[in-house]
Amino acid sequence: MGPEAQPIAAPFGAGATVDTPVVELRAVGRTYGSDPPVEALRGVDLTVQRGDAIAIVGPSGSGKSTLLNIVGCLDRPTHGTYLIEGTDTVTLGEGELAALRGRLIGFVFQTFNLLAHRTVLENVMLAEVYVGRSREGRRERAMAALERVGIEQRADFSPGKLSGGQQQRVAIARALVGSPSLLLCDEPTGNLDSVNSATVLTLFEELVSDGMTMLLITHDESVAARMPRRTSITDGRLTEDS
Repeated sequence: MGPEAQPIAAPFGAGATVDTPVVELRAVGRTYGSDPPVEALRGVDLTVQRGDAIAIVGPSGSGKSTLLNIVGCLDRPTHGTYLIEGTDTVTLGEGELAALRGRLIGFVFQTFNLLAHRTVLENVMLAEVYVGRSREGRRERAMAALERVGIEQRADFSPGKLSGGQQQRVAIARALVGSPSLLLCDEPTGNLDSVNSATVLTLFEELVSDGMTMLLITHDESVAARMPRRTSITDGRLTEDS
């Protein structure tokens, strides 16, 4: 990775202080209105402090995806409270919630979601376009993010010319370019072989060492073991592991 990398400075939310948790879930539940109703989350409590790195582990159908969607401001709880950097998301309209999501959260998915007809650099730059950041300095910020993940030498390549591990590093750079408060990772090594998985997990460890706050959702125990803190989710209930 880039030897001159600097610690990542995450912005505070409007009501945040240095002691404000990045994420705070209080008795959060999510029920889907099928017949009979499905309780995907049940009374979930979770506090994520600045600089925490937490793996959330659970099998398919355990509620991992629902939890990710709520923490990522892609869905709302049926009941309970979700605060991100001190802001109560329940009070926000859809436009405000989208703006908060774009400003505070970086997403890394199992599928890299890179645009095939754009270069690596353009893919990273587009992340700022979508959240409306200033055009001034956009290229420089994107290159800095690519340098942070050690892929700057591929800036002019198309994604199709990269390995899976390289594509995931580009996706991580895209998530970092806005200096998010929270990096939310959904099965980030699910499409990678063991060698590329190890490279990506080492990068995550470096980011956490630099102060990044991270939630990593996985079914893979070996991936979870690389995170300092581990929780389990089963039938919509979250349990902190010792």
